[in-house]
Amino acid sequence: MFSDLSAQKDSSLLSRPAGEEQGPVFDRVSPAYSPCSERYKLGDRSFSRQYAHIYAARLMEMRPLLTERAHQKWGSEVTVRKLCDLQTGEQCCIVGTLFKRMELQPSILKEISEEHNLLPQPTRTKFISETDELILEDELQRIKLEGKIDKEKCVTGSVIAIYGAERNDGKFTVEDFCTADLPVQTTRPTLGSDKFVLLSSGLGLGSSHADSMLGLQLLVDMVTGQLGDQGEQNGAATISRVLLAGNLLSQSTLDKDASTKAKYLTKKTQAGTVDAMRLLDELLLQLVASVPVDVMPGQYDPTNFTLPQQPLHRCMFPLSSVYPTLQLASNPYQAEINGVRFLGTSGQNVCDIERYSSMSSHLEILEETLRLRHLAPTAPDTLGCYPFYQKDPFILEECPHVYFSGNAPSFESKLIKGPDGQEVLLVAVPKFSSTQTACLVNLRTLECEPVSFSAFSAEDDEESEMNISH
Repeated sequence: MFSDLSAQKDSSLLSRPAGEEQGPVFDRVSPAYSPCSERYKLGDRSFSRQYAHIYAARLMEMRPLLTERAHQKWGSEVTVRKLCDLQTGEQCCIVGTLFKRMELQPSILKEISEEHNLLPQPTRTKFISETDELILEDELQRIKLEGKIDKEKCVTGSVIAIYGAERNDGKFTVEDFCTADLPVQTTRPTLGSDKFVLLSSGLGLGSSHADSMLGLQLLVDMVTGQLGDQGEQNGAATISRVLLAGNLLSQSTLDKDASTKAKYLTKKTQAGTVDAMRLLDELLLQLVASVPVDVMPGQYDPTNFTLPQQPLHRCMFPLSSVYPTLQLASNPYQAEINGVRFLGTSGQNVCDIERYSSMSSHLEILEETLRLRHLAPTAPDTLGCYPFYQKDPFILEECPHVYFSGNAPSFESKLIKGPDGQEVLLVAVPKFSSTQTACLVNLRTLECEPVSFSAFSAEDDEESEMNISH
């Protein structure tokens, strides 16, 4: 892969330097690029609608898909009923939206009670418990579920089909269930040579700890061909695009006091994001002069908080926005690069599912959302989302070839296959500020490998070494 290309060198740093006229020139590969994120762009924004509409639109669009999957799994003779038509004891199939009643779920009422000198709620990373209940809803009714279904793994907002029977006590005994599974996938074109897309996230600029800045500059130098010998530069020329997946700024740049303090107290202070955005613009200037770059917003970046997050404004990048190679994208992100369809987020959807389910691996959550055929099932229950009215844009209508999530605790990748021969590369893109690791996706083979930049930090001793490996 990329490391093999970098090893193919005719000379090294220890060899005699070539004259200026003999220096090799490596042309960067430039694949075809087609952005496909129009469905995540918001036009006229209205927050006067109720969120019930997005659940209704989700169920209406998913019901035909799940009905077909139920007939494939349990036979065409299986009866698919709505909740209002259920008959006690009848074996049938129901399609509906899951609701998970959770006792530990954060509530504004609990926050208000803390203000009245009651015991504060303990800090939690997961909010699941043995007392959680699963409920299935359709347009008119709801019913409690029991039986062969993992309630700890399920999350609110998932649309599934269940098979079983209603008991005399009004509860539904689940014998089996199924999801919509992977959608239809277009054929991936055959490439004659290796071309790479570099994925990175969580740069965390503007933090009080600048430990990752050396690693970040090494990453920029590697991509632009200013790092290493001719073999490294030859490998860098095969990087056709760079994708930055959210959290470009650090959480410490969010000044919560600025919105609550009196204006005269903050008159001469400067927002923490100003210097961080200036630094980001300077880093992007180095990149976009050499390679096309897609920039996605994240949880801590200066754009709208709710999904889908809109692209960062070009006025924030006075230096780099001059170059046509800078593409400011939305979150979620969708594009075709040399016929390979990329789909991914900055990680808010995965982190939210991790808090409200027993799943801890980002790869496992990515696969689960892909088989649910929905990017963010927990939106709008526990994840901020725009109140869509007639359509849910987070439903996956076409299967991607590369499905990624940013700001993961560590690098992970996995190739999964669907029931109809679909092949999808799942990538958990690590947070660069803490791991100093990016990852390279080979468009020809759909393989992925990490590129690590370990640099000196204040916590290391004097014997620390700087390591660049891929």
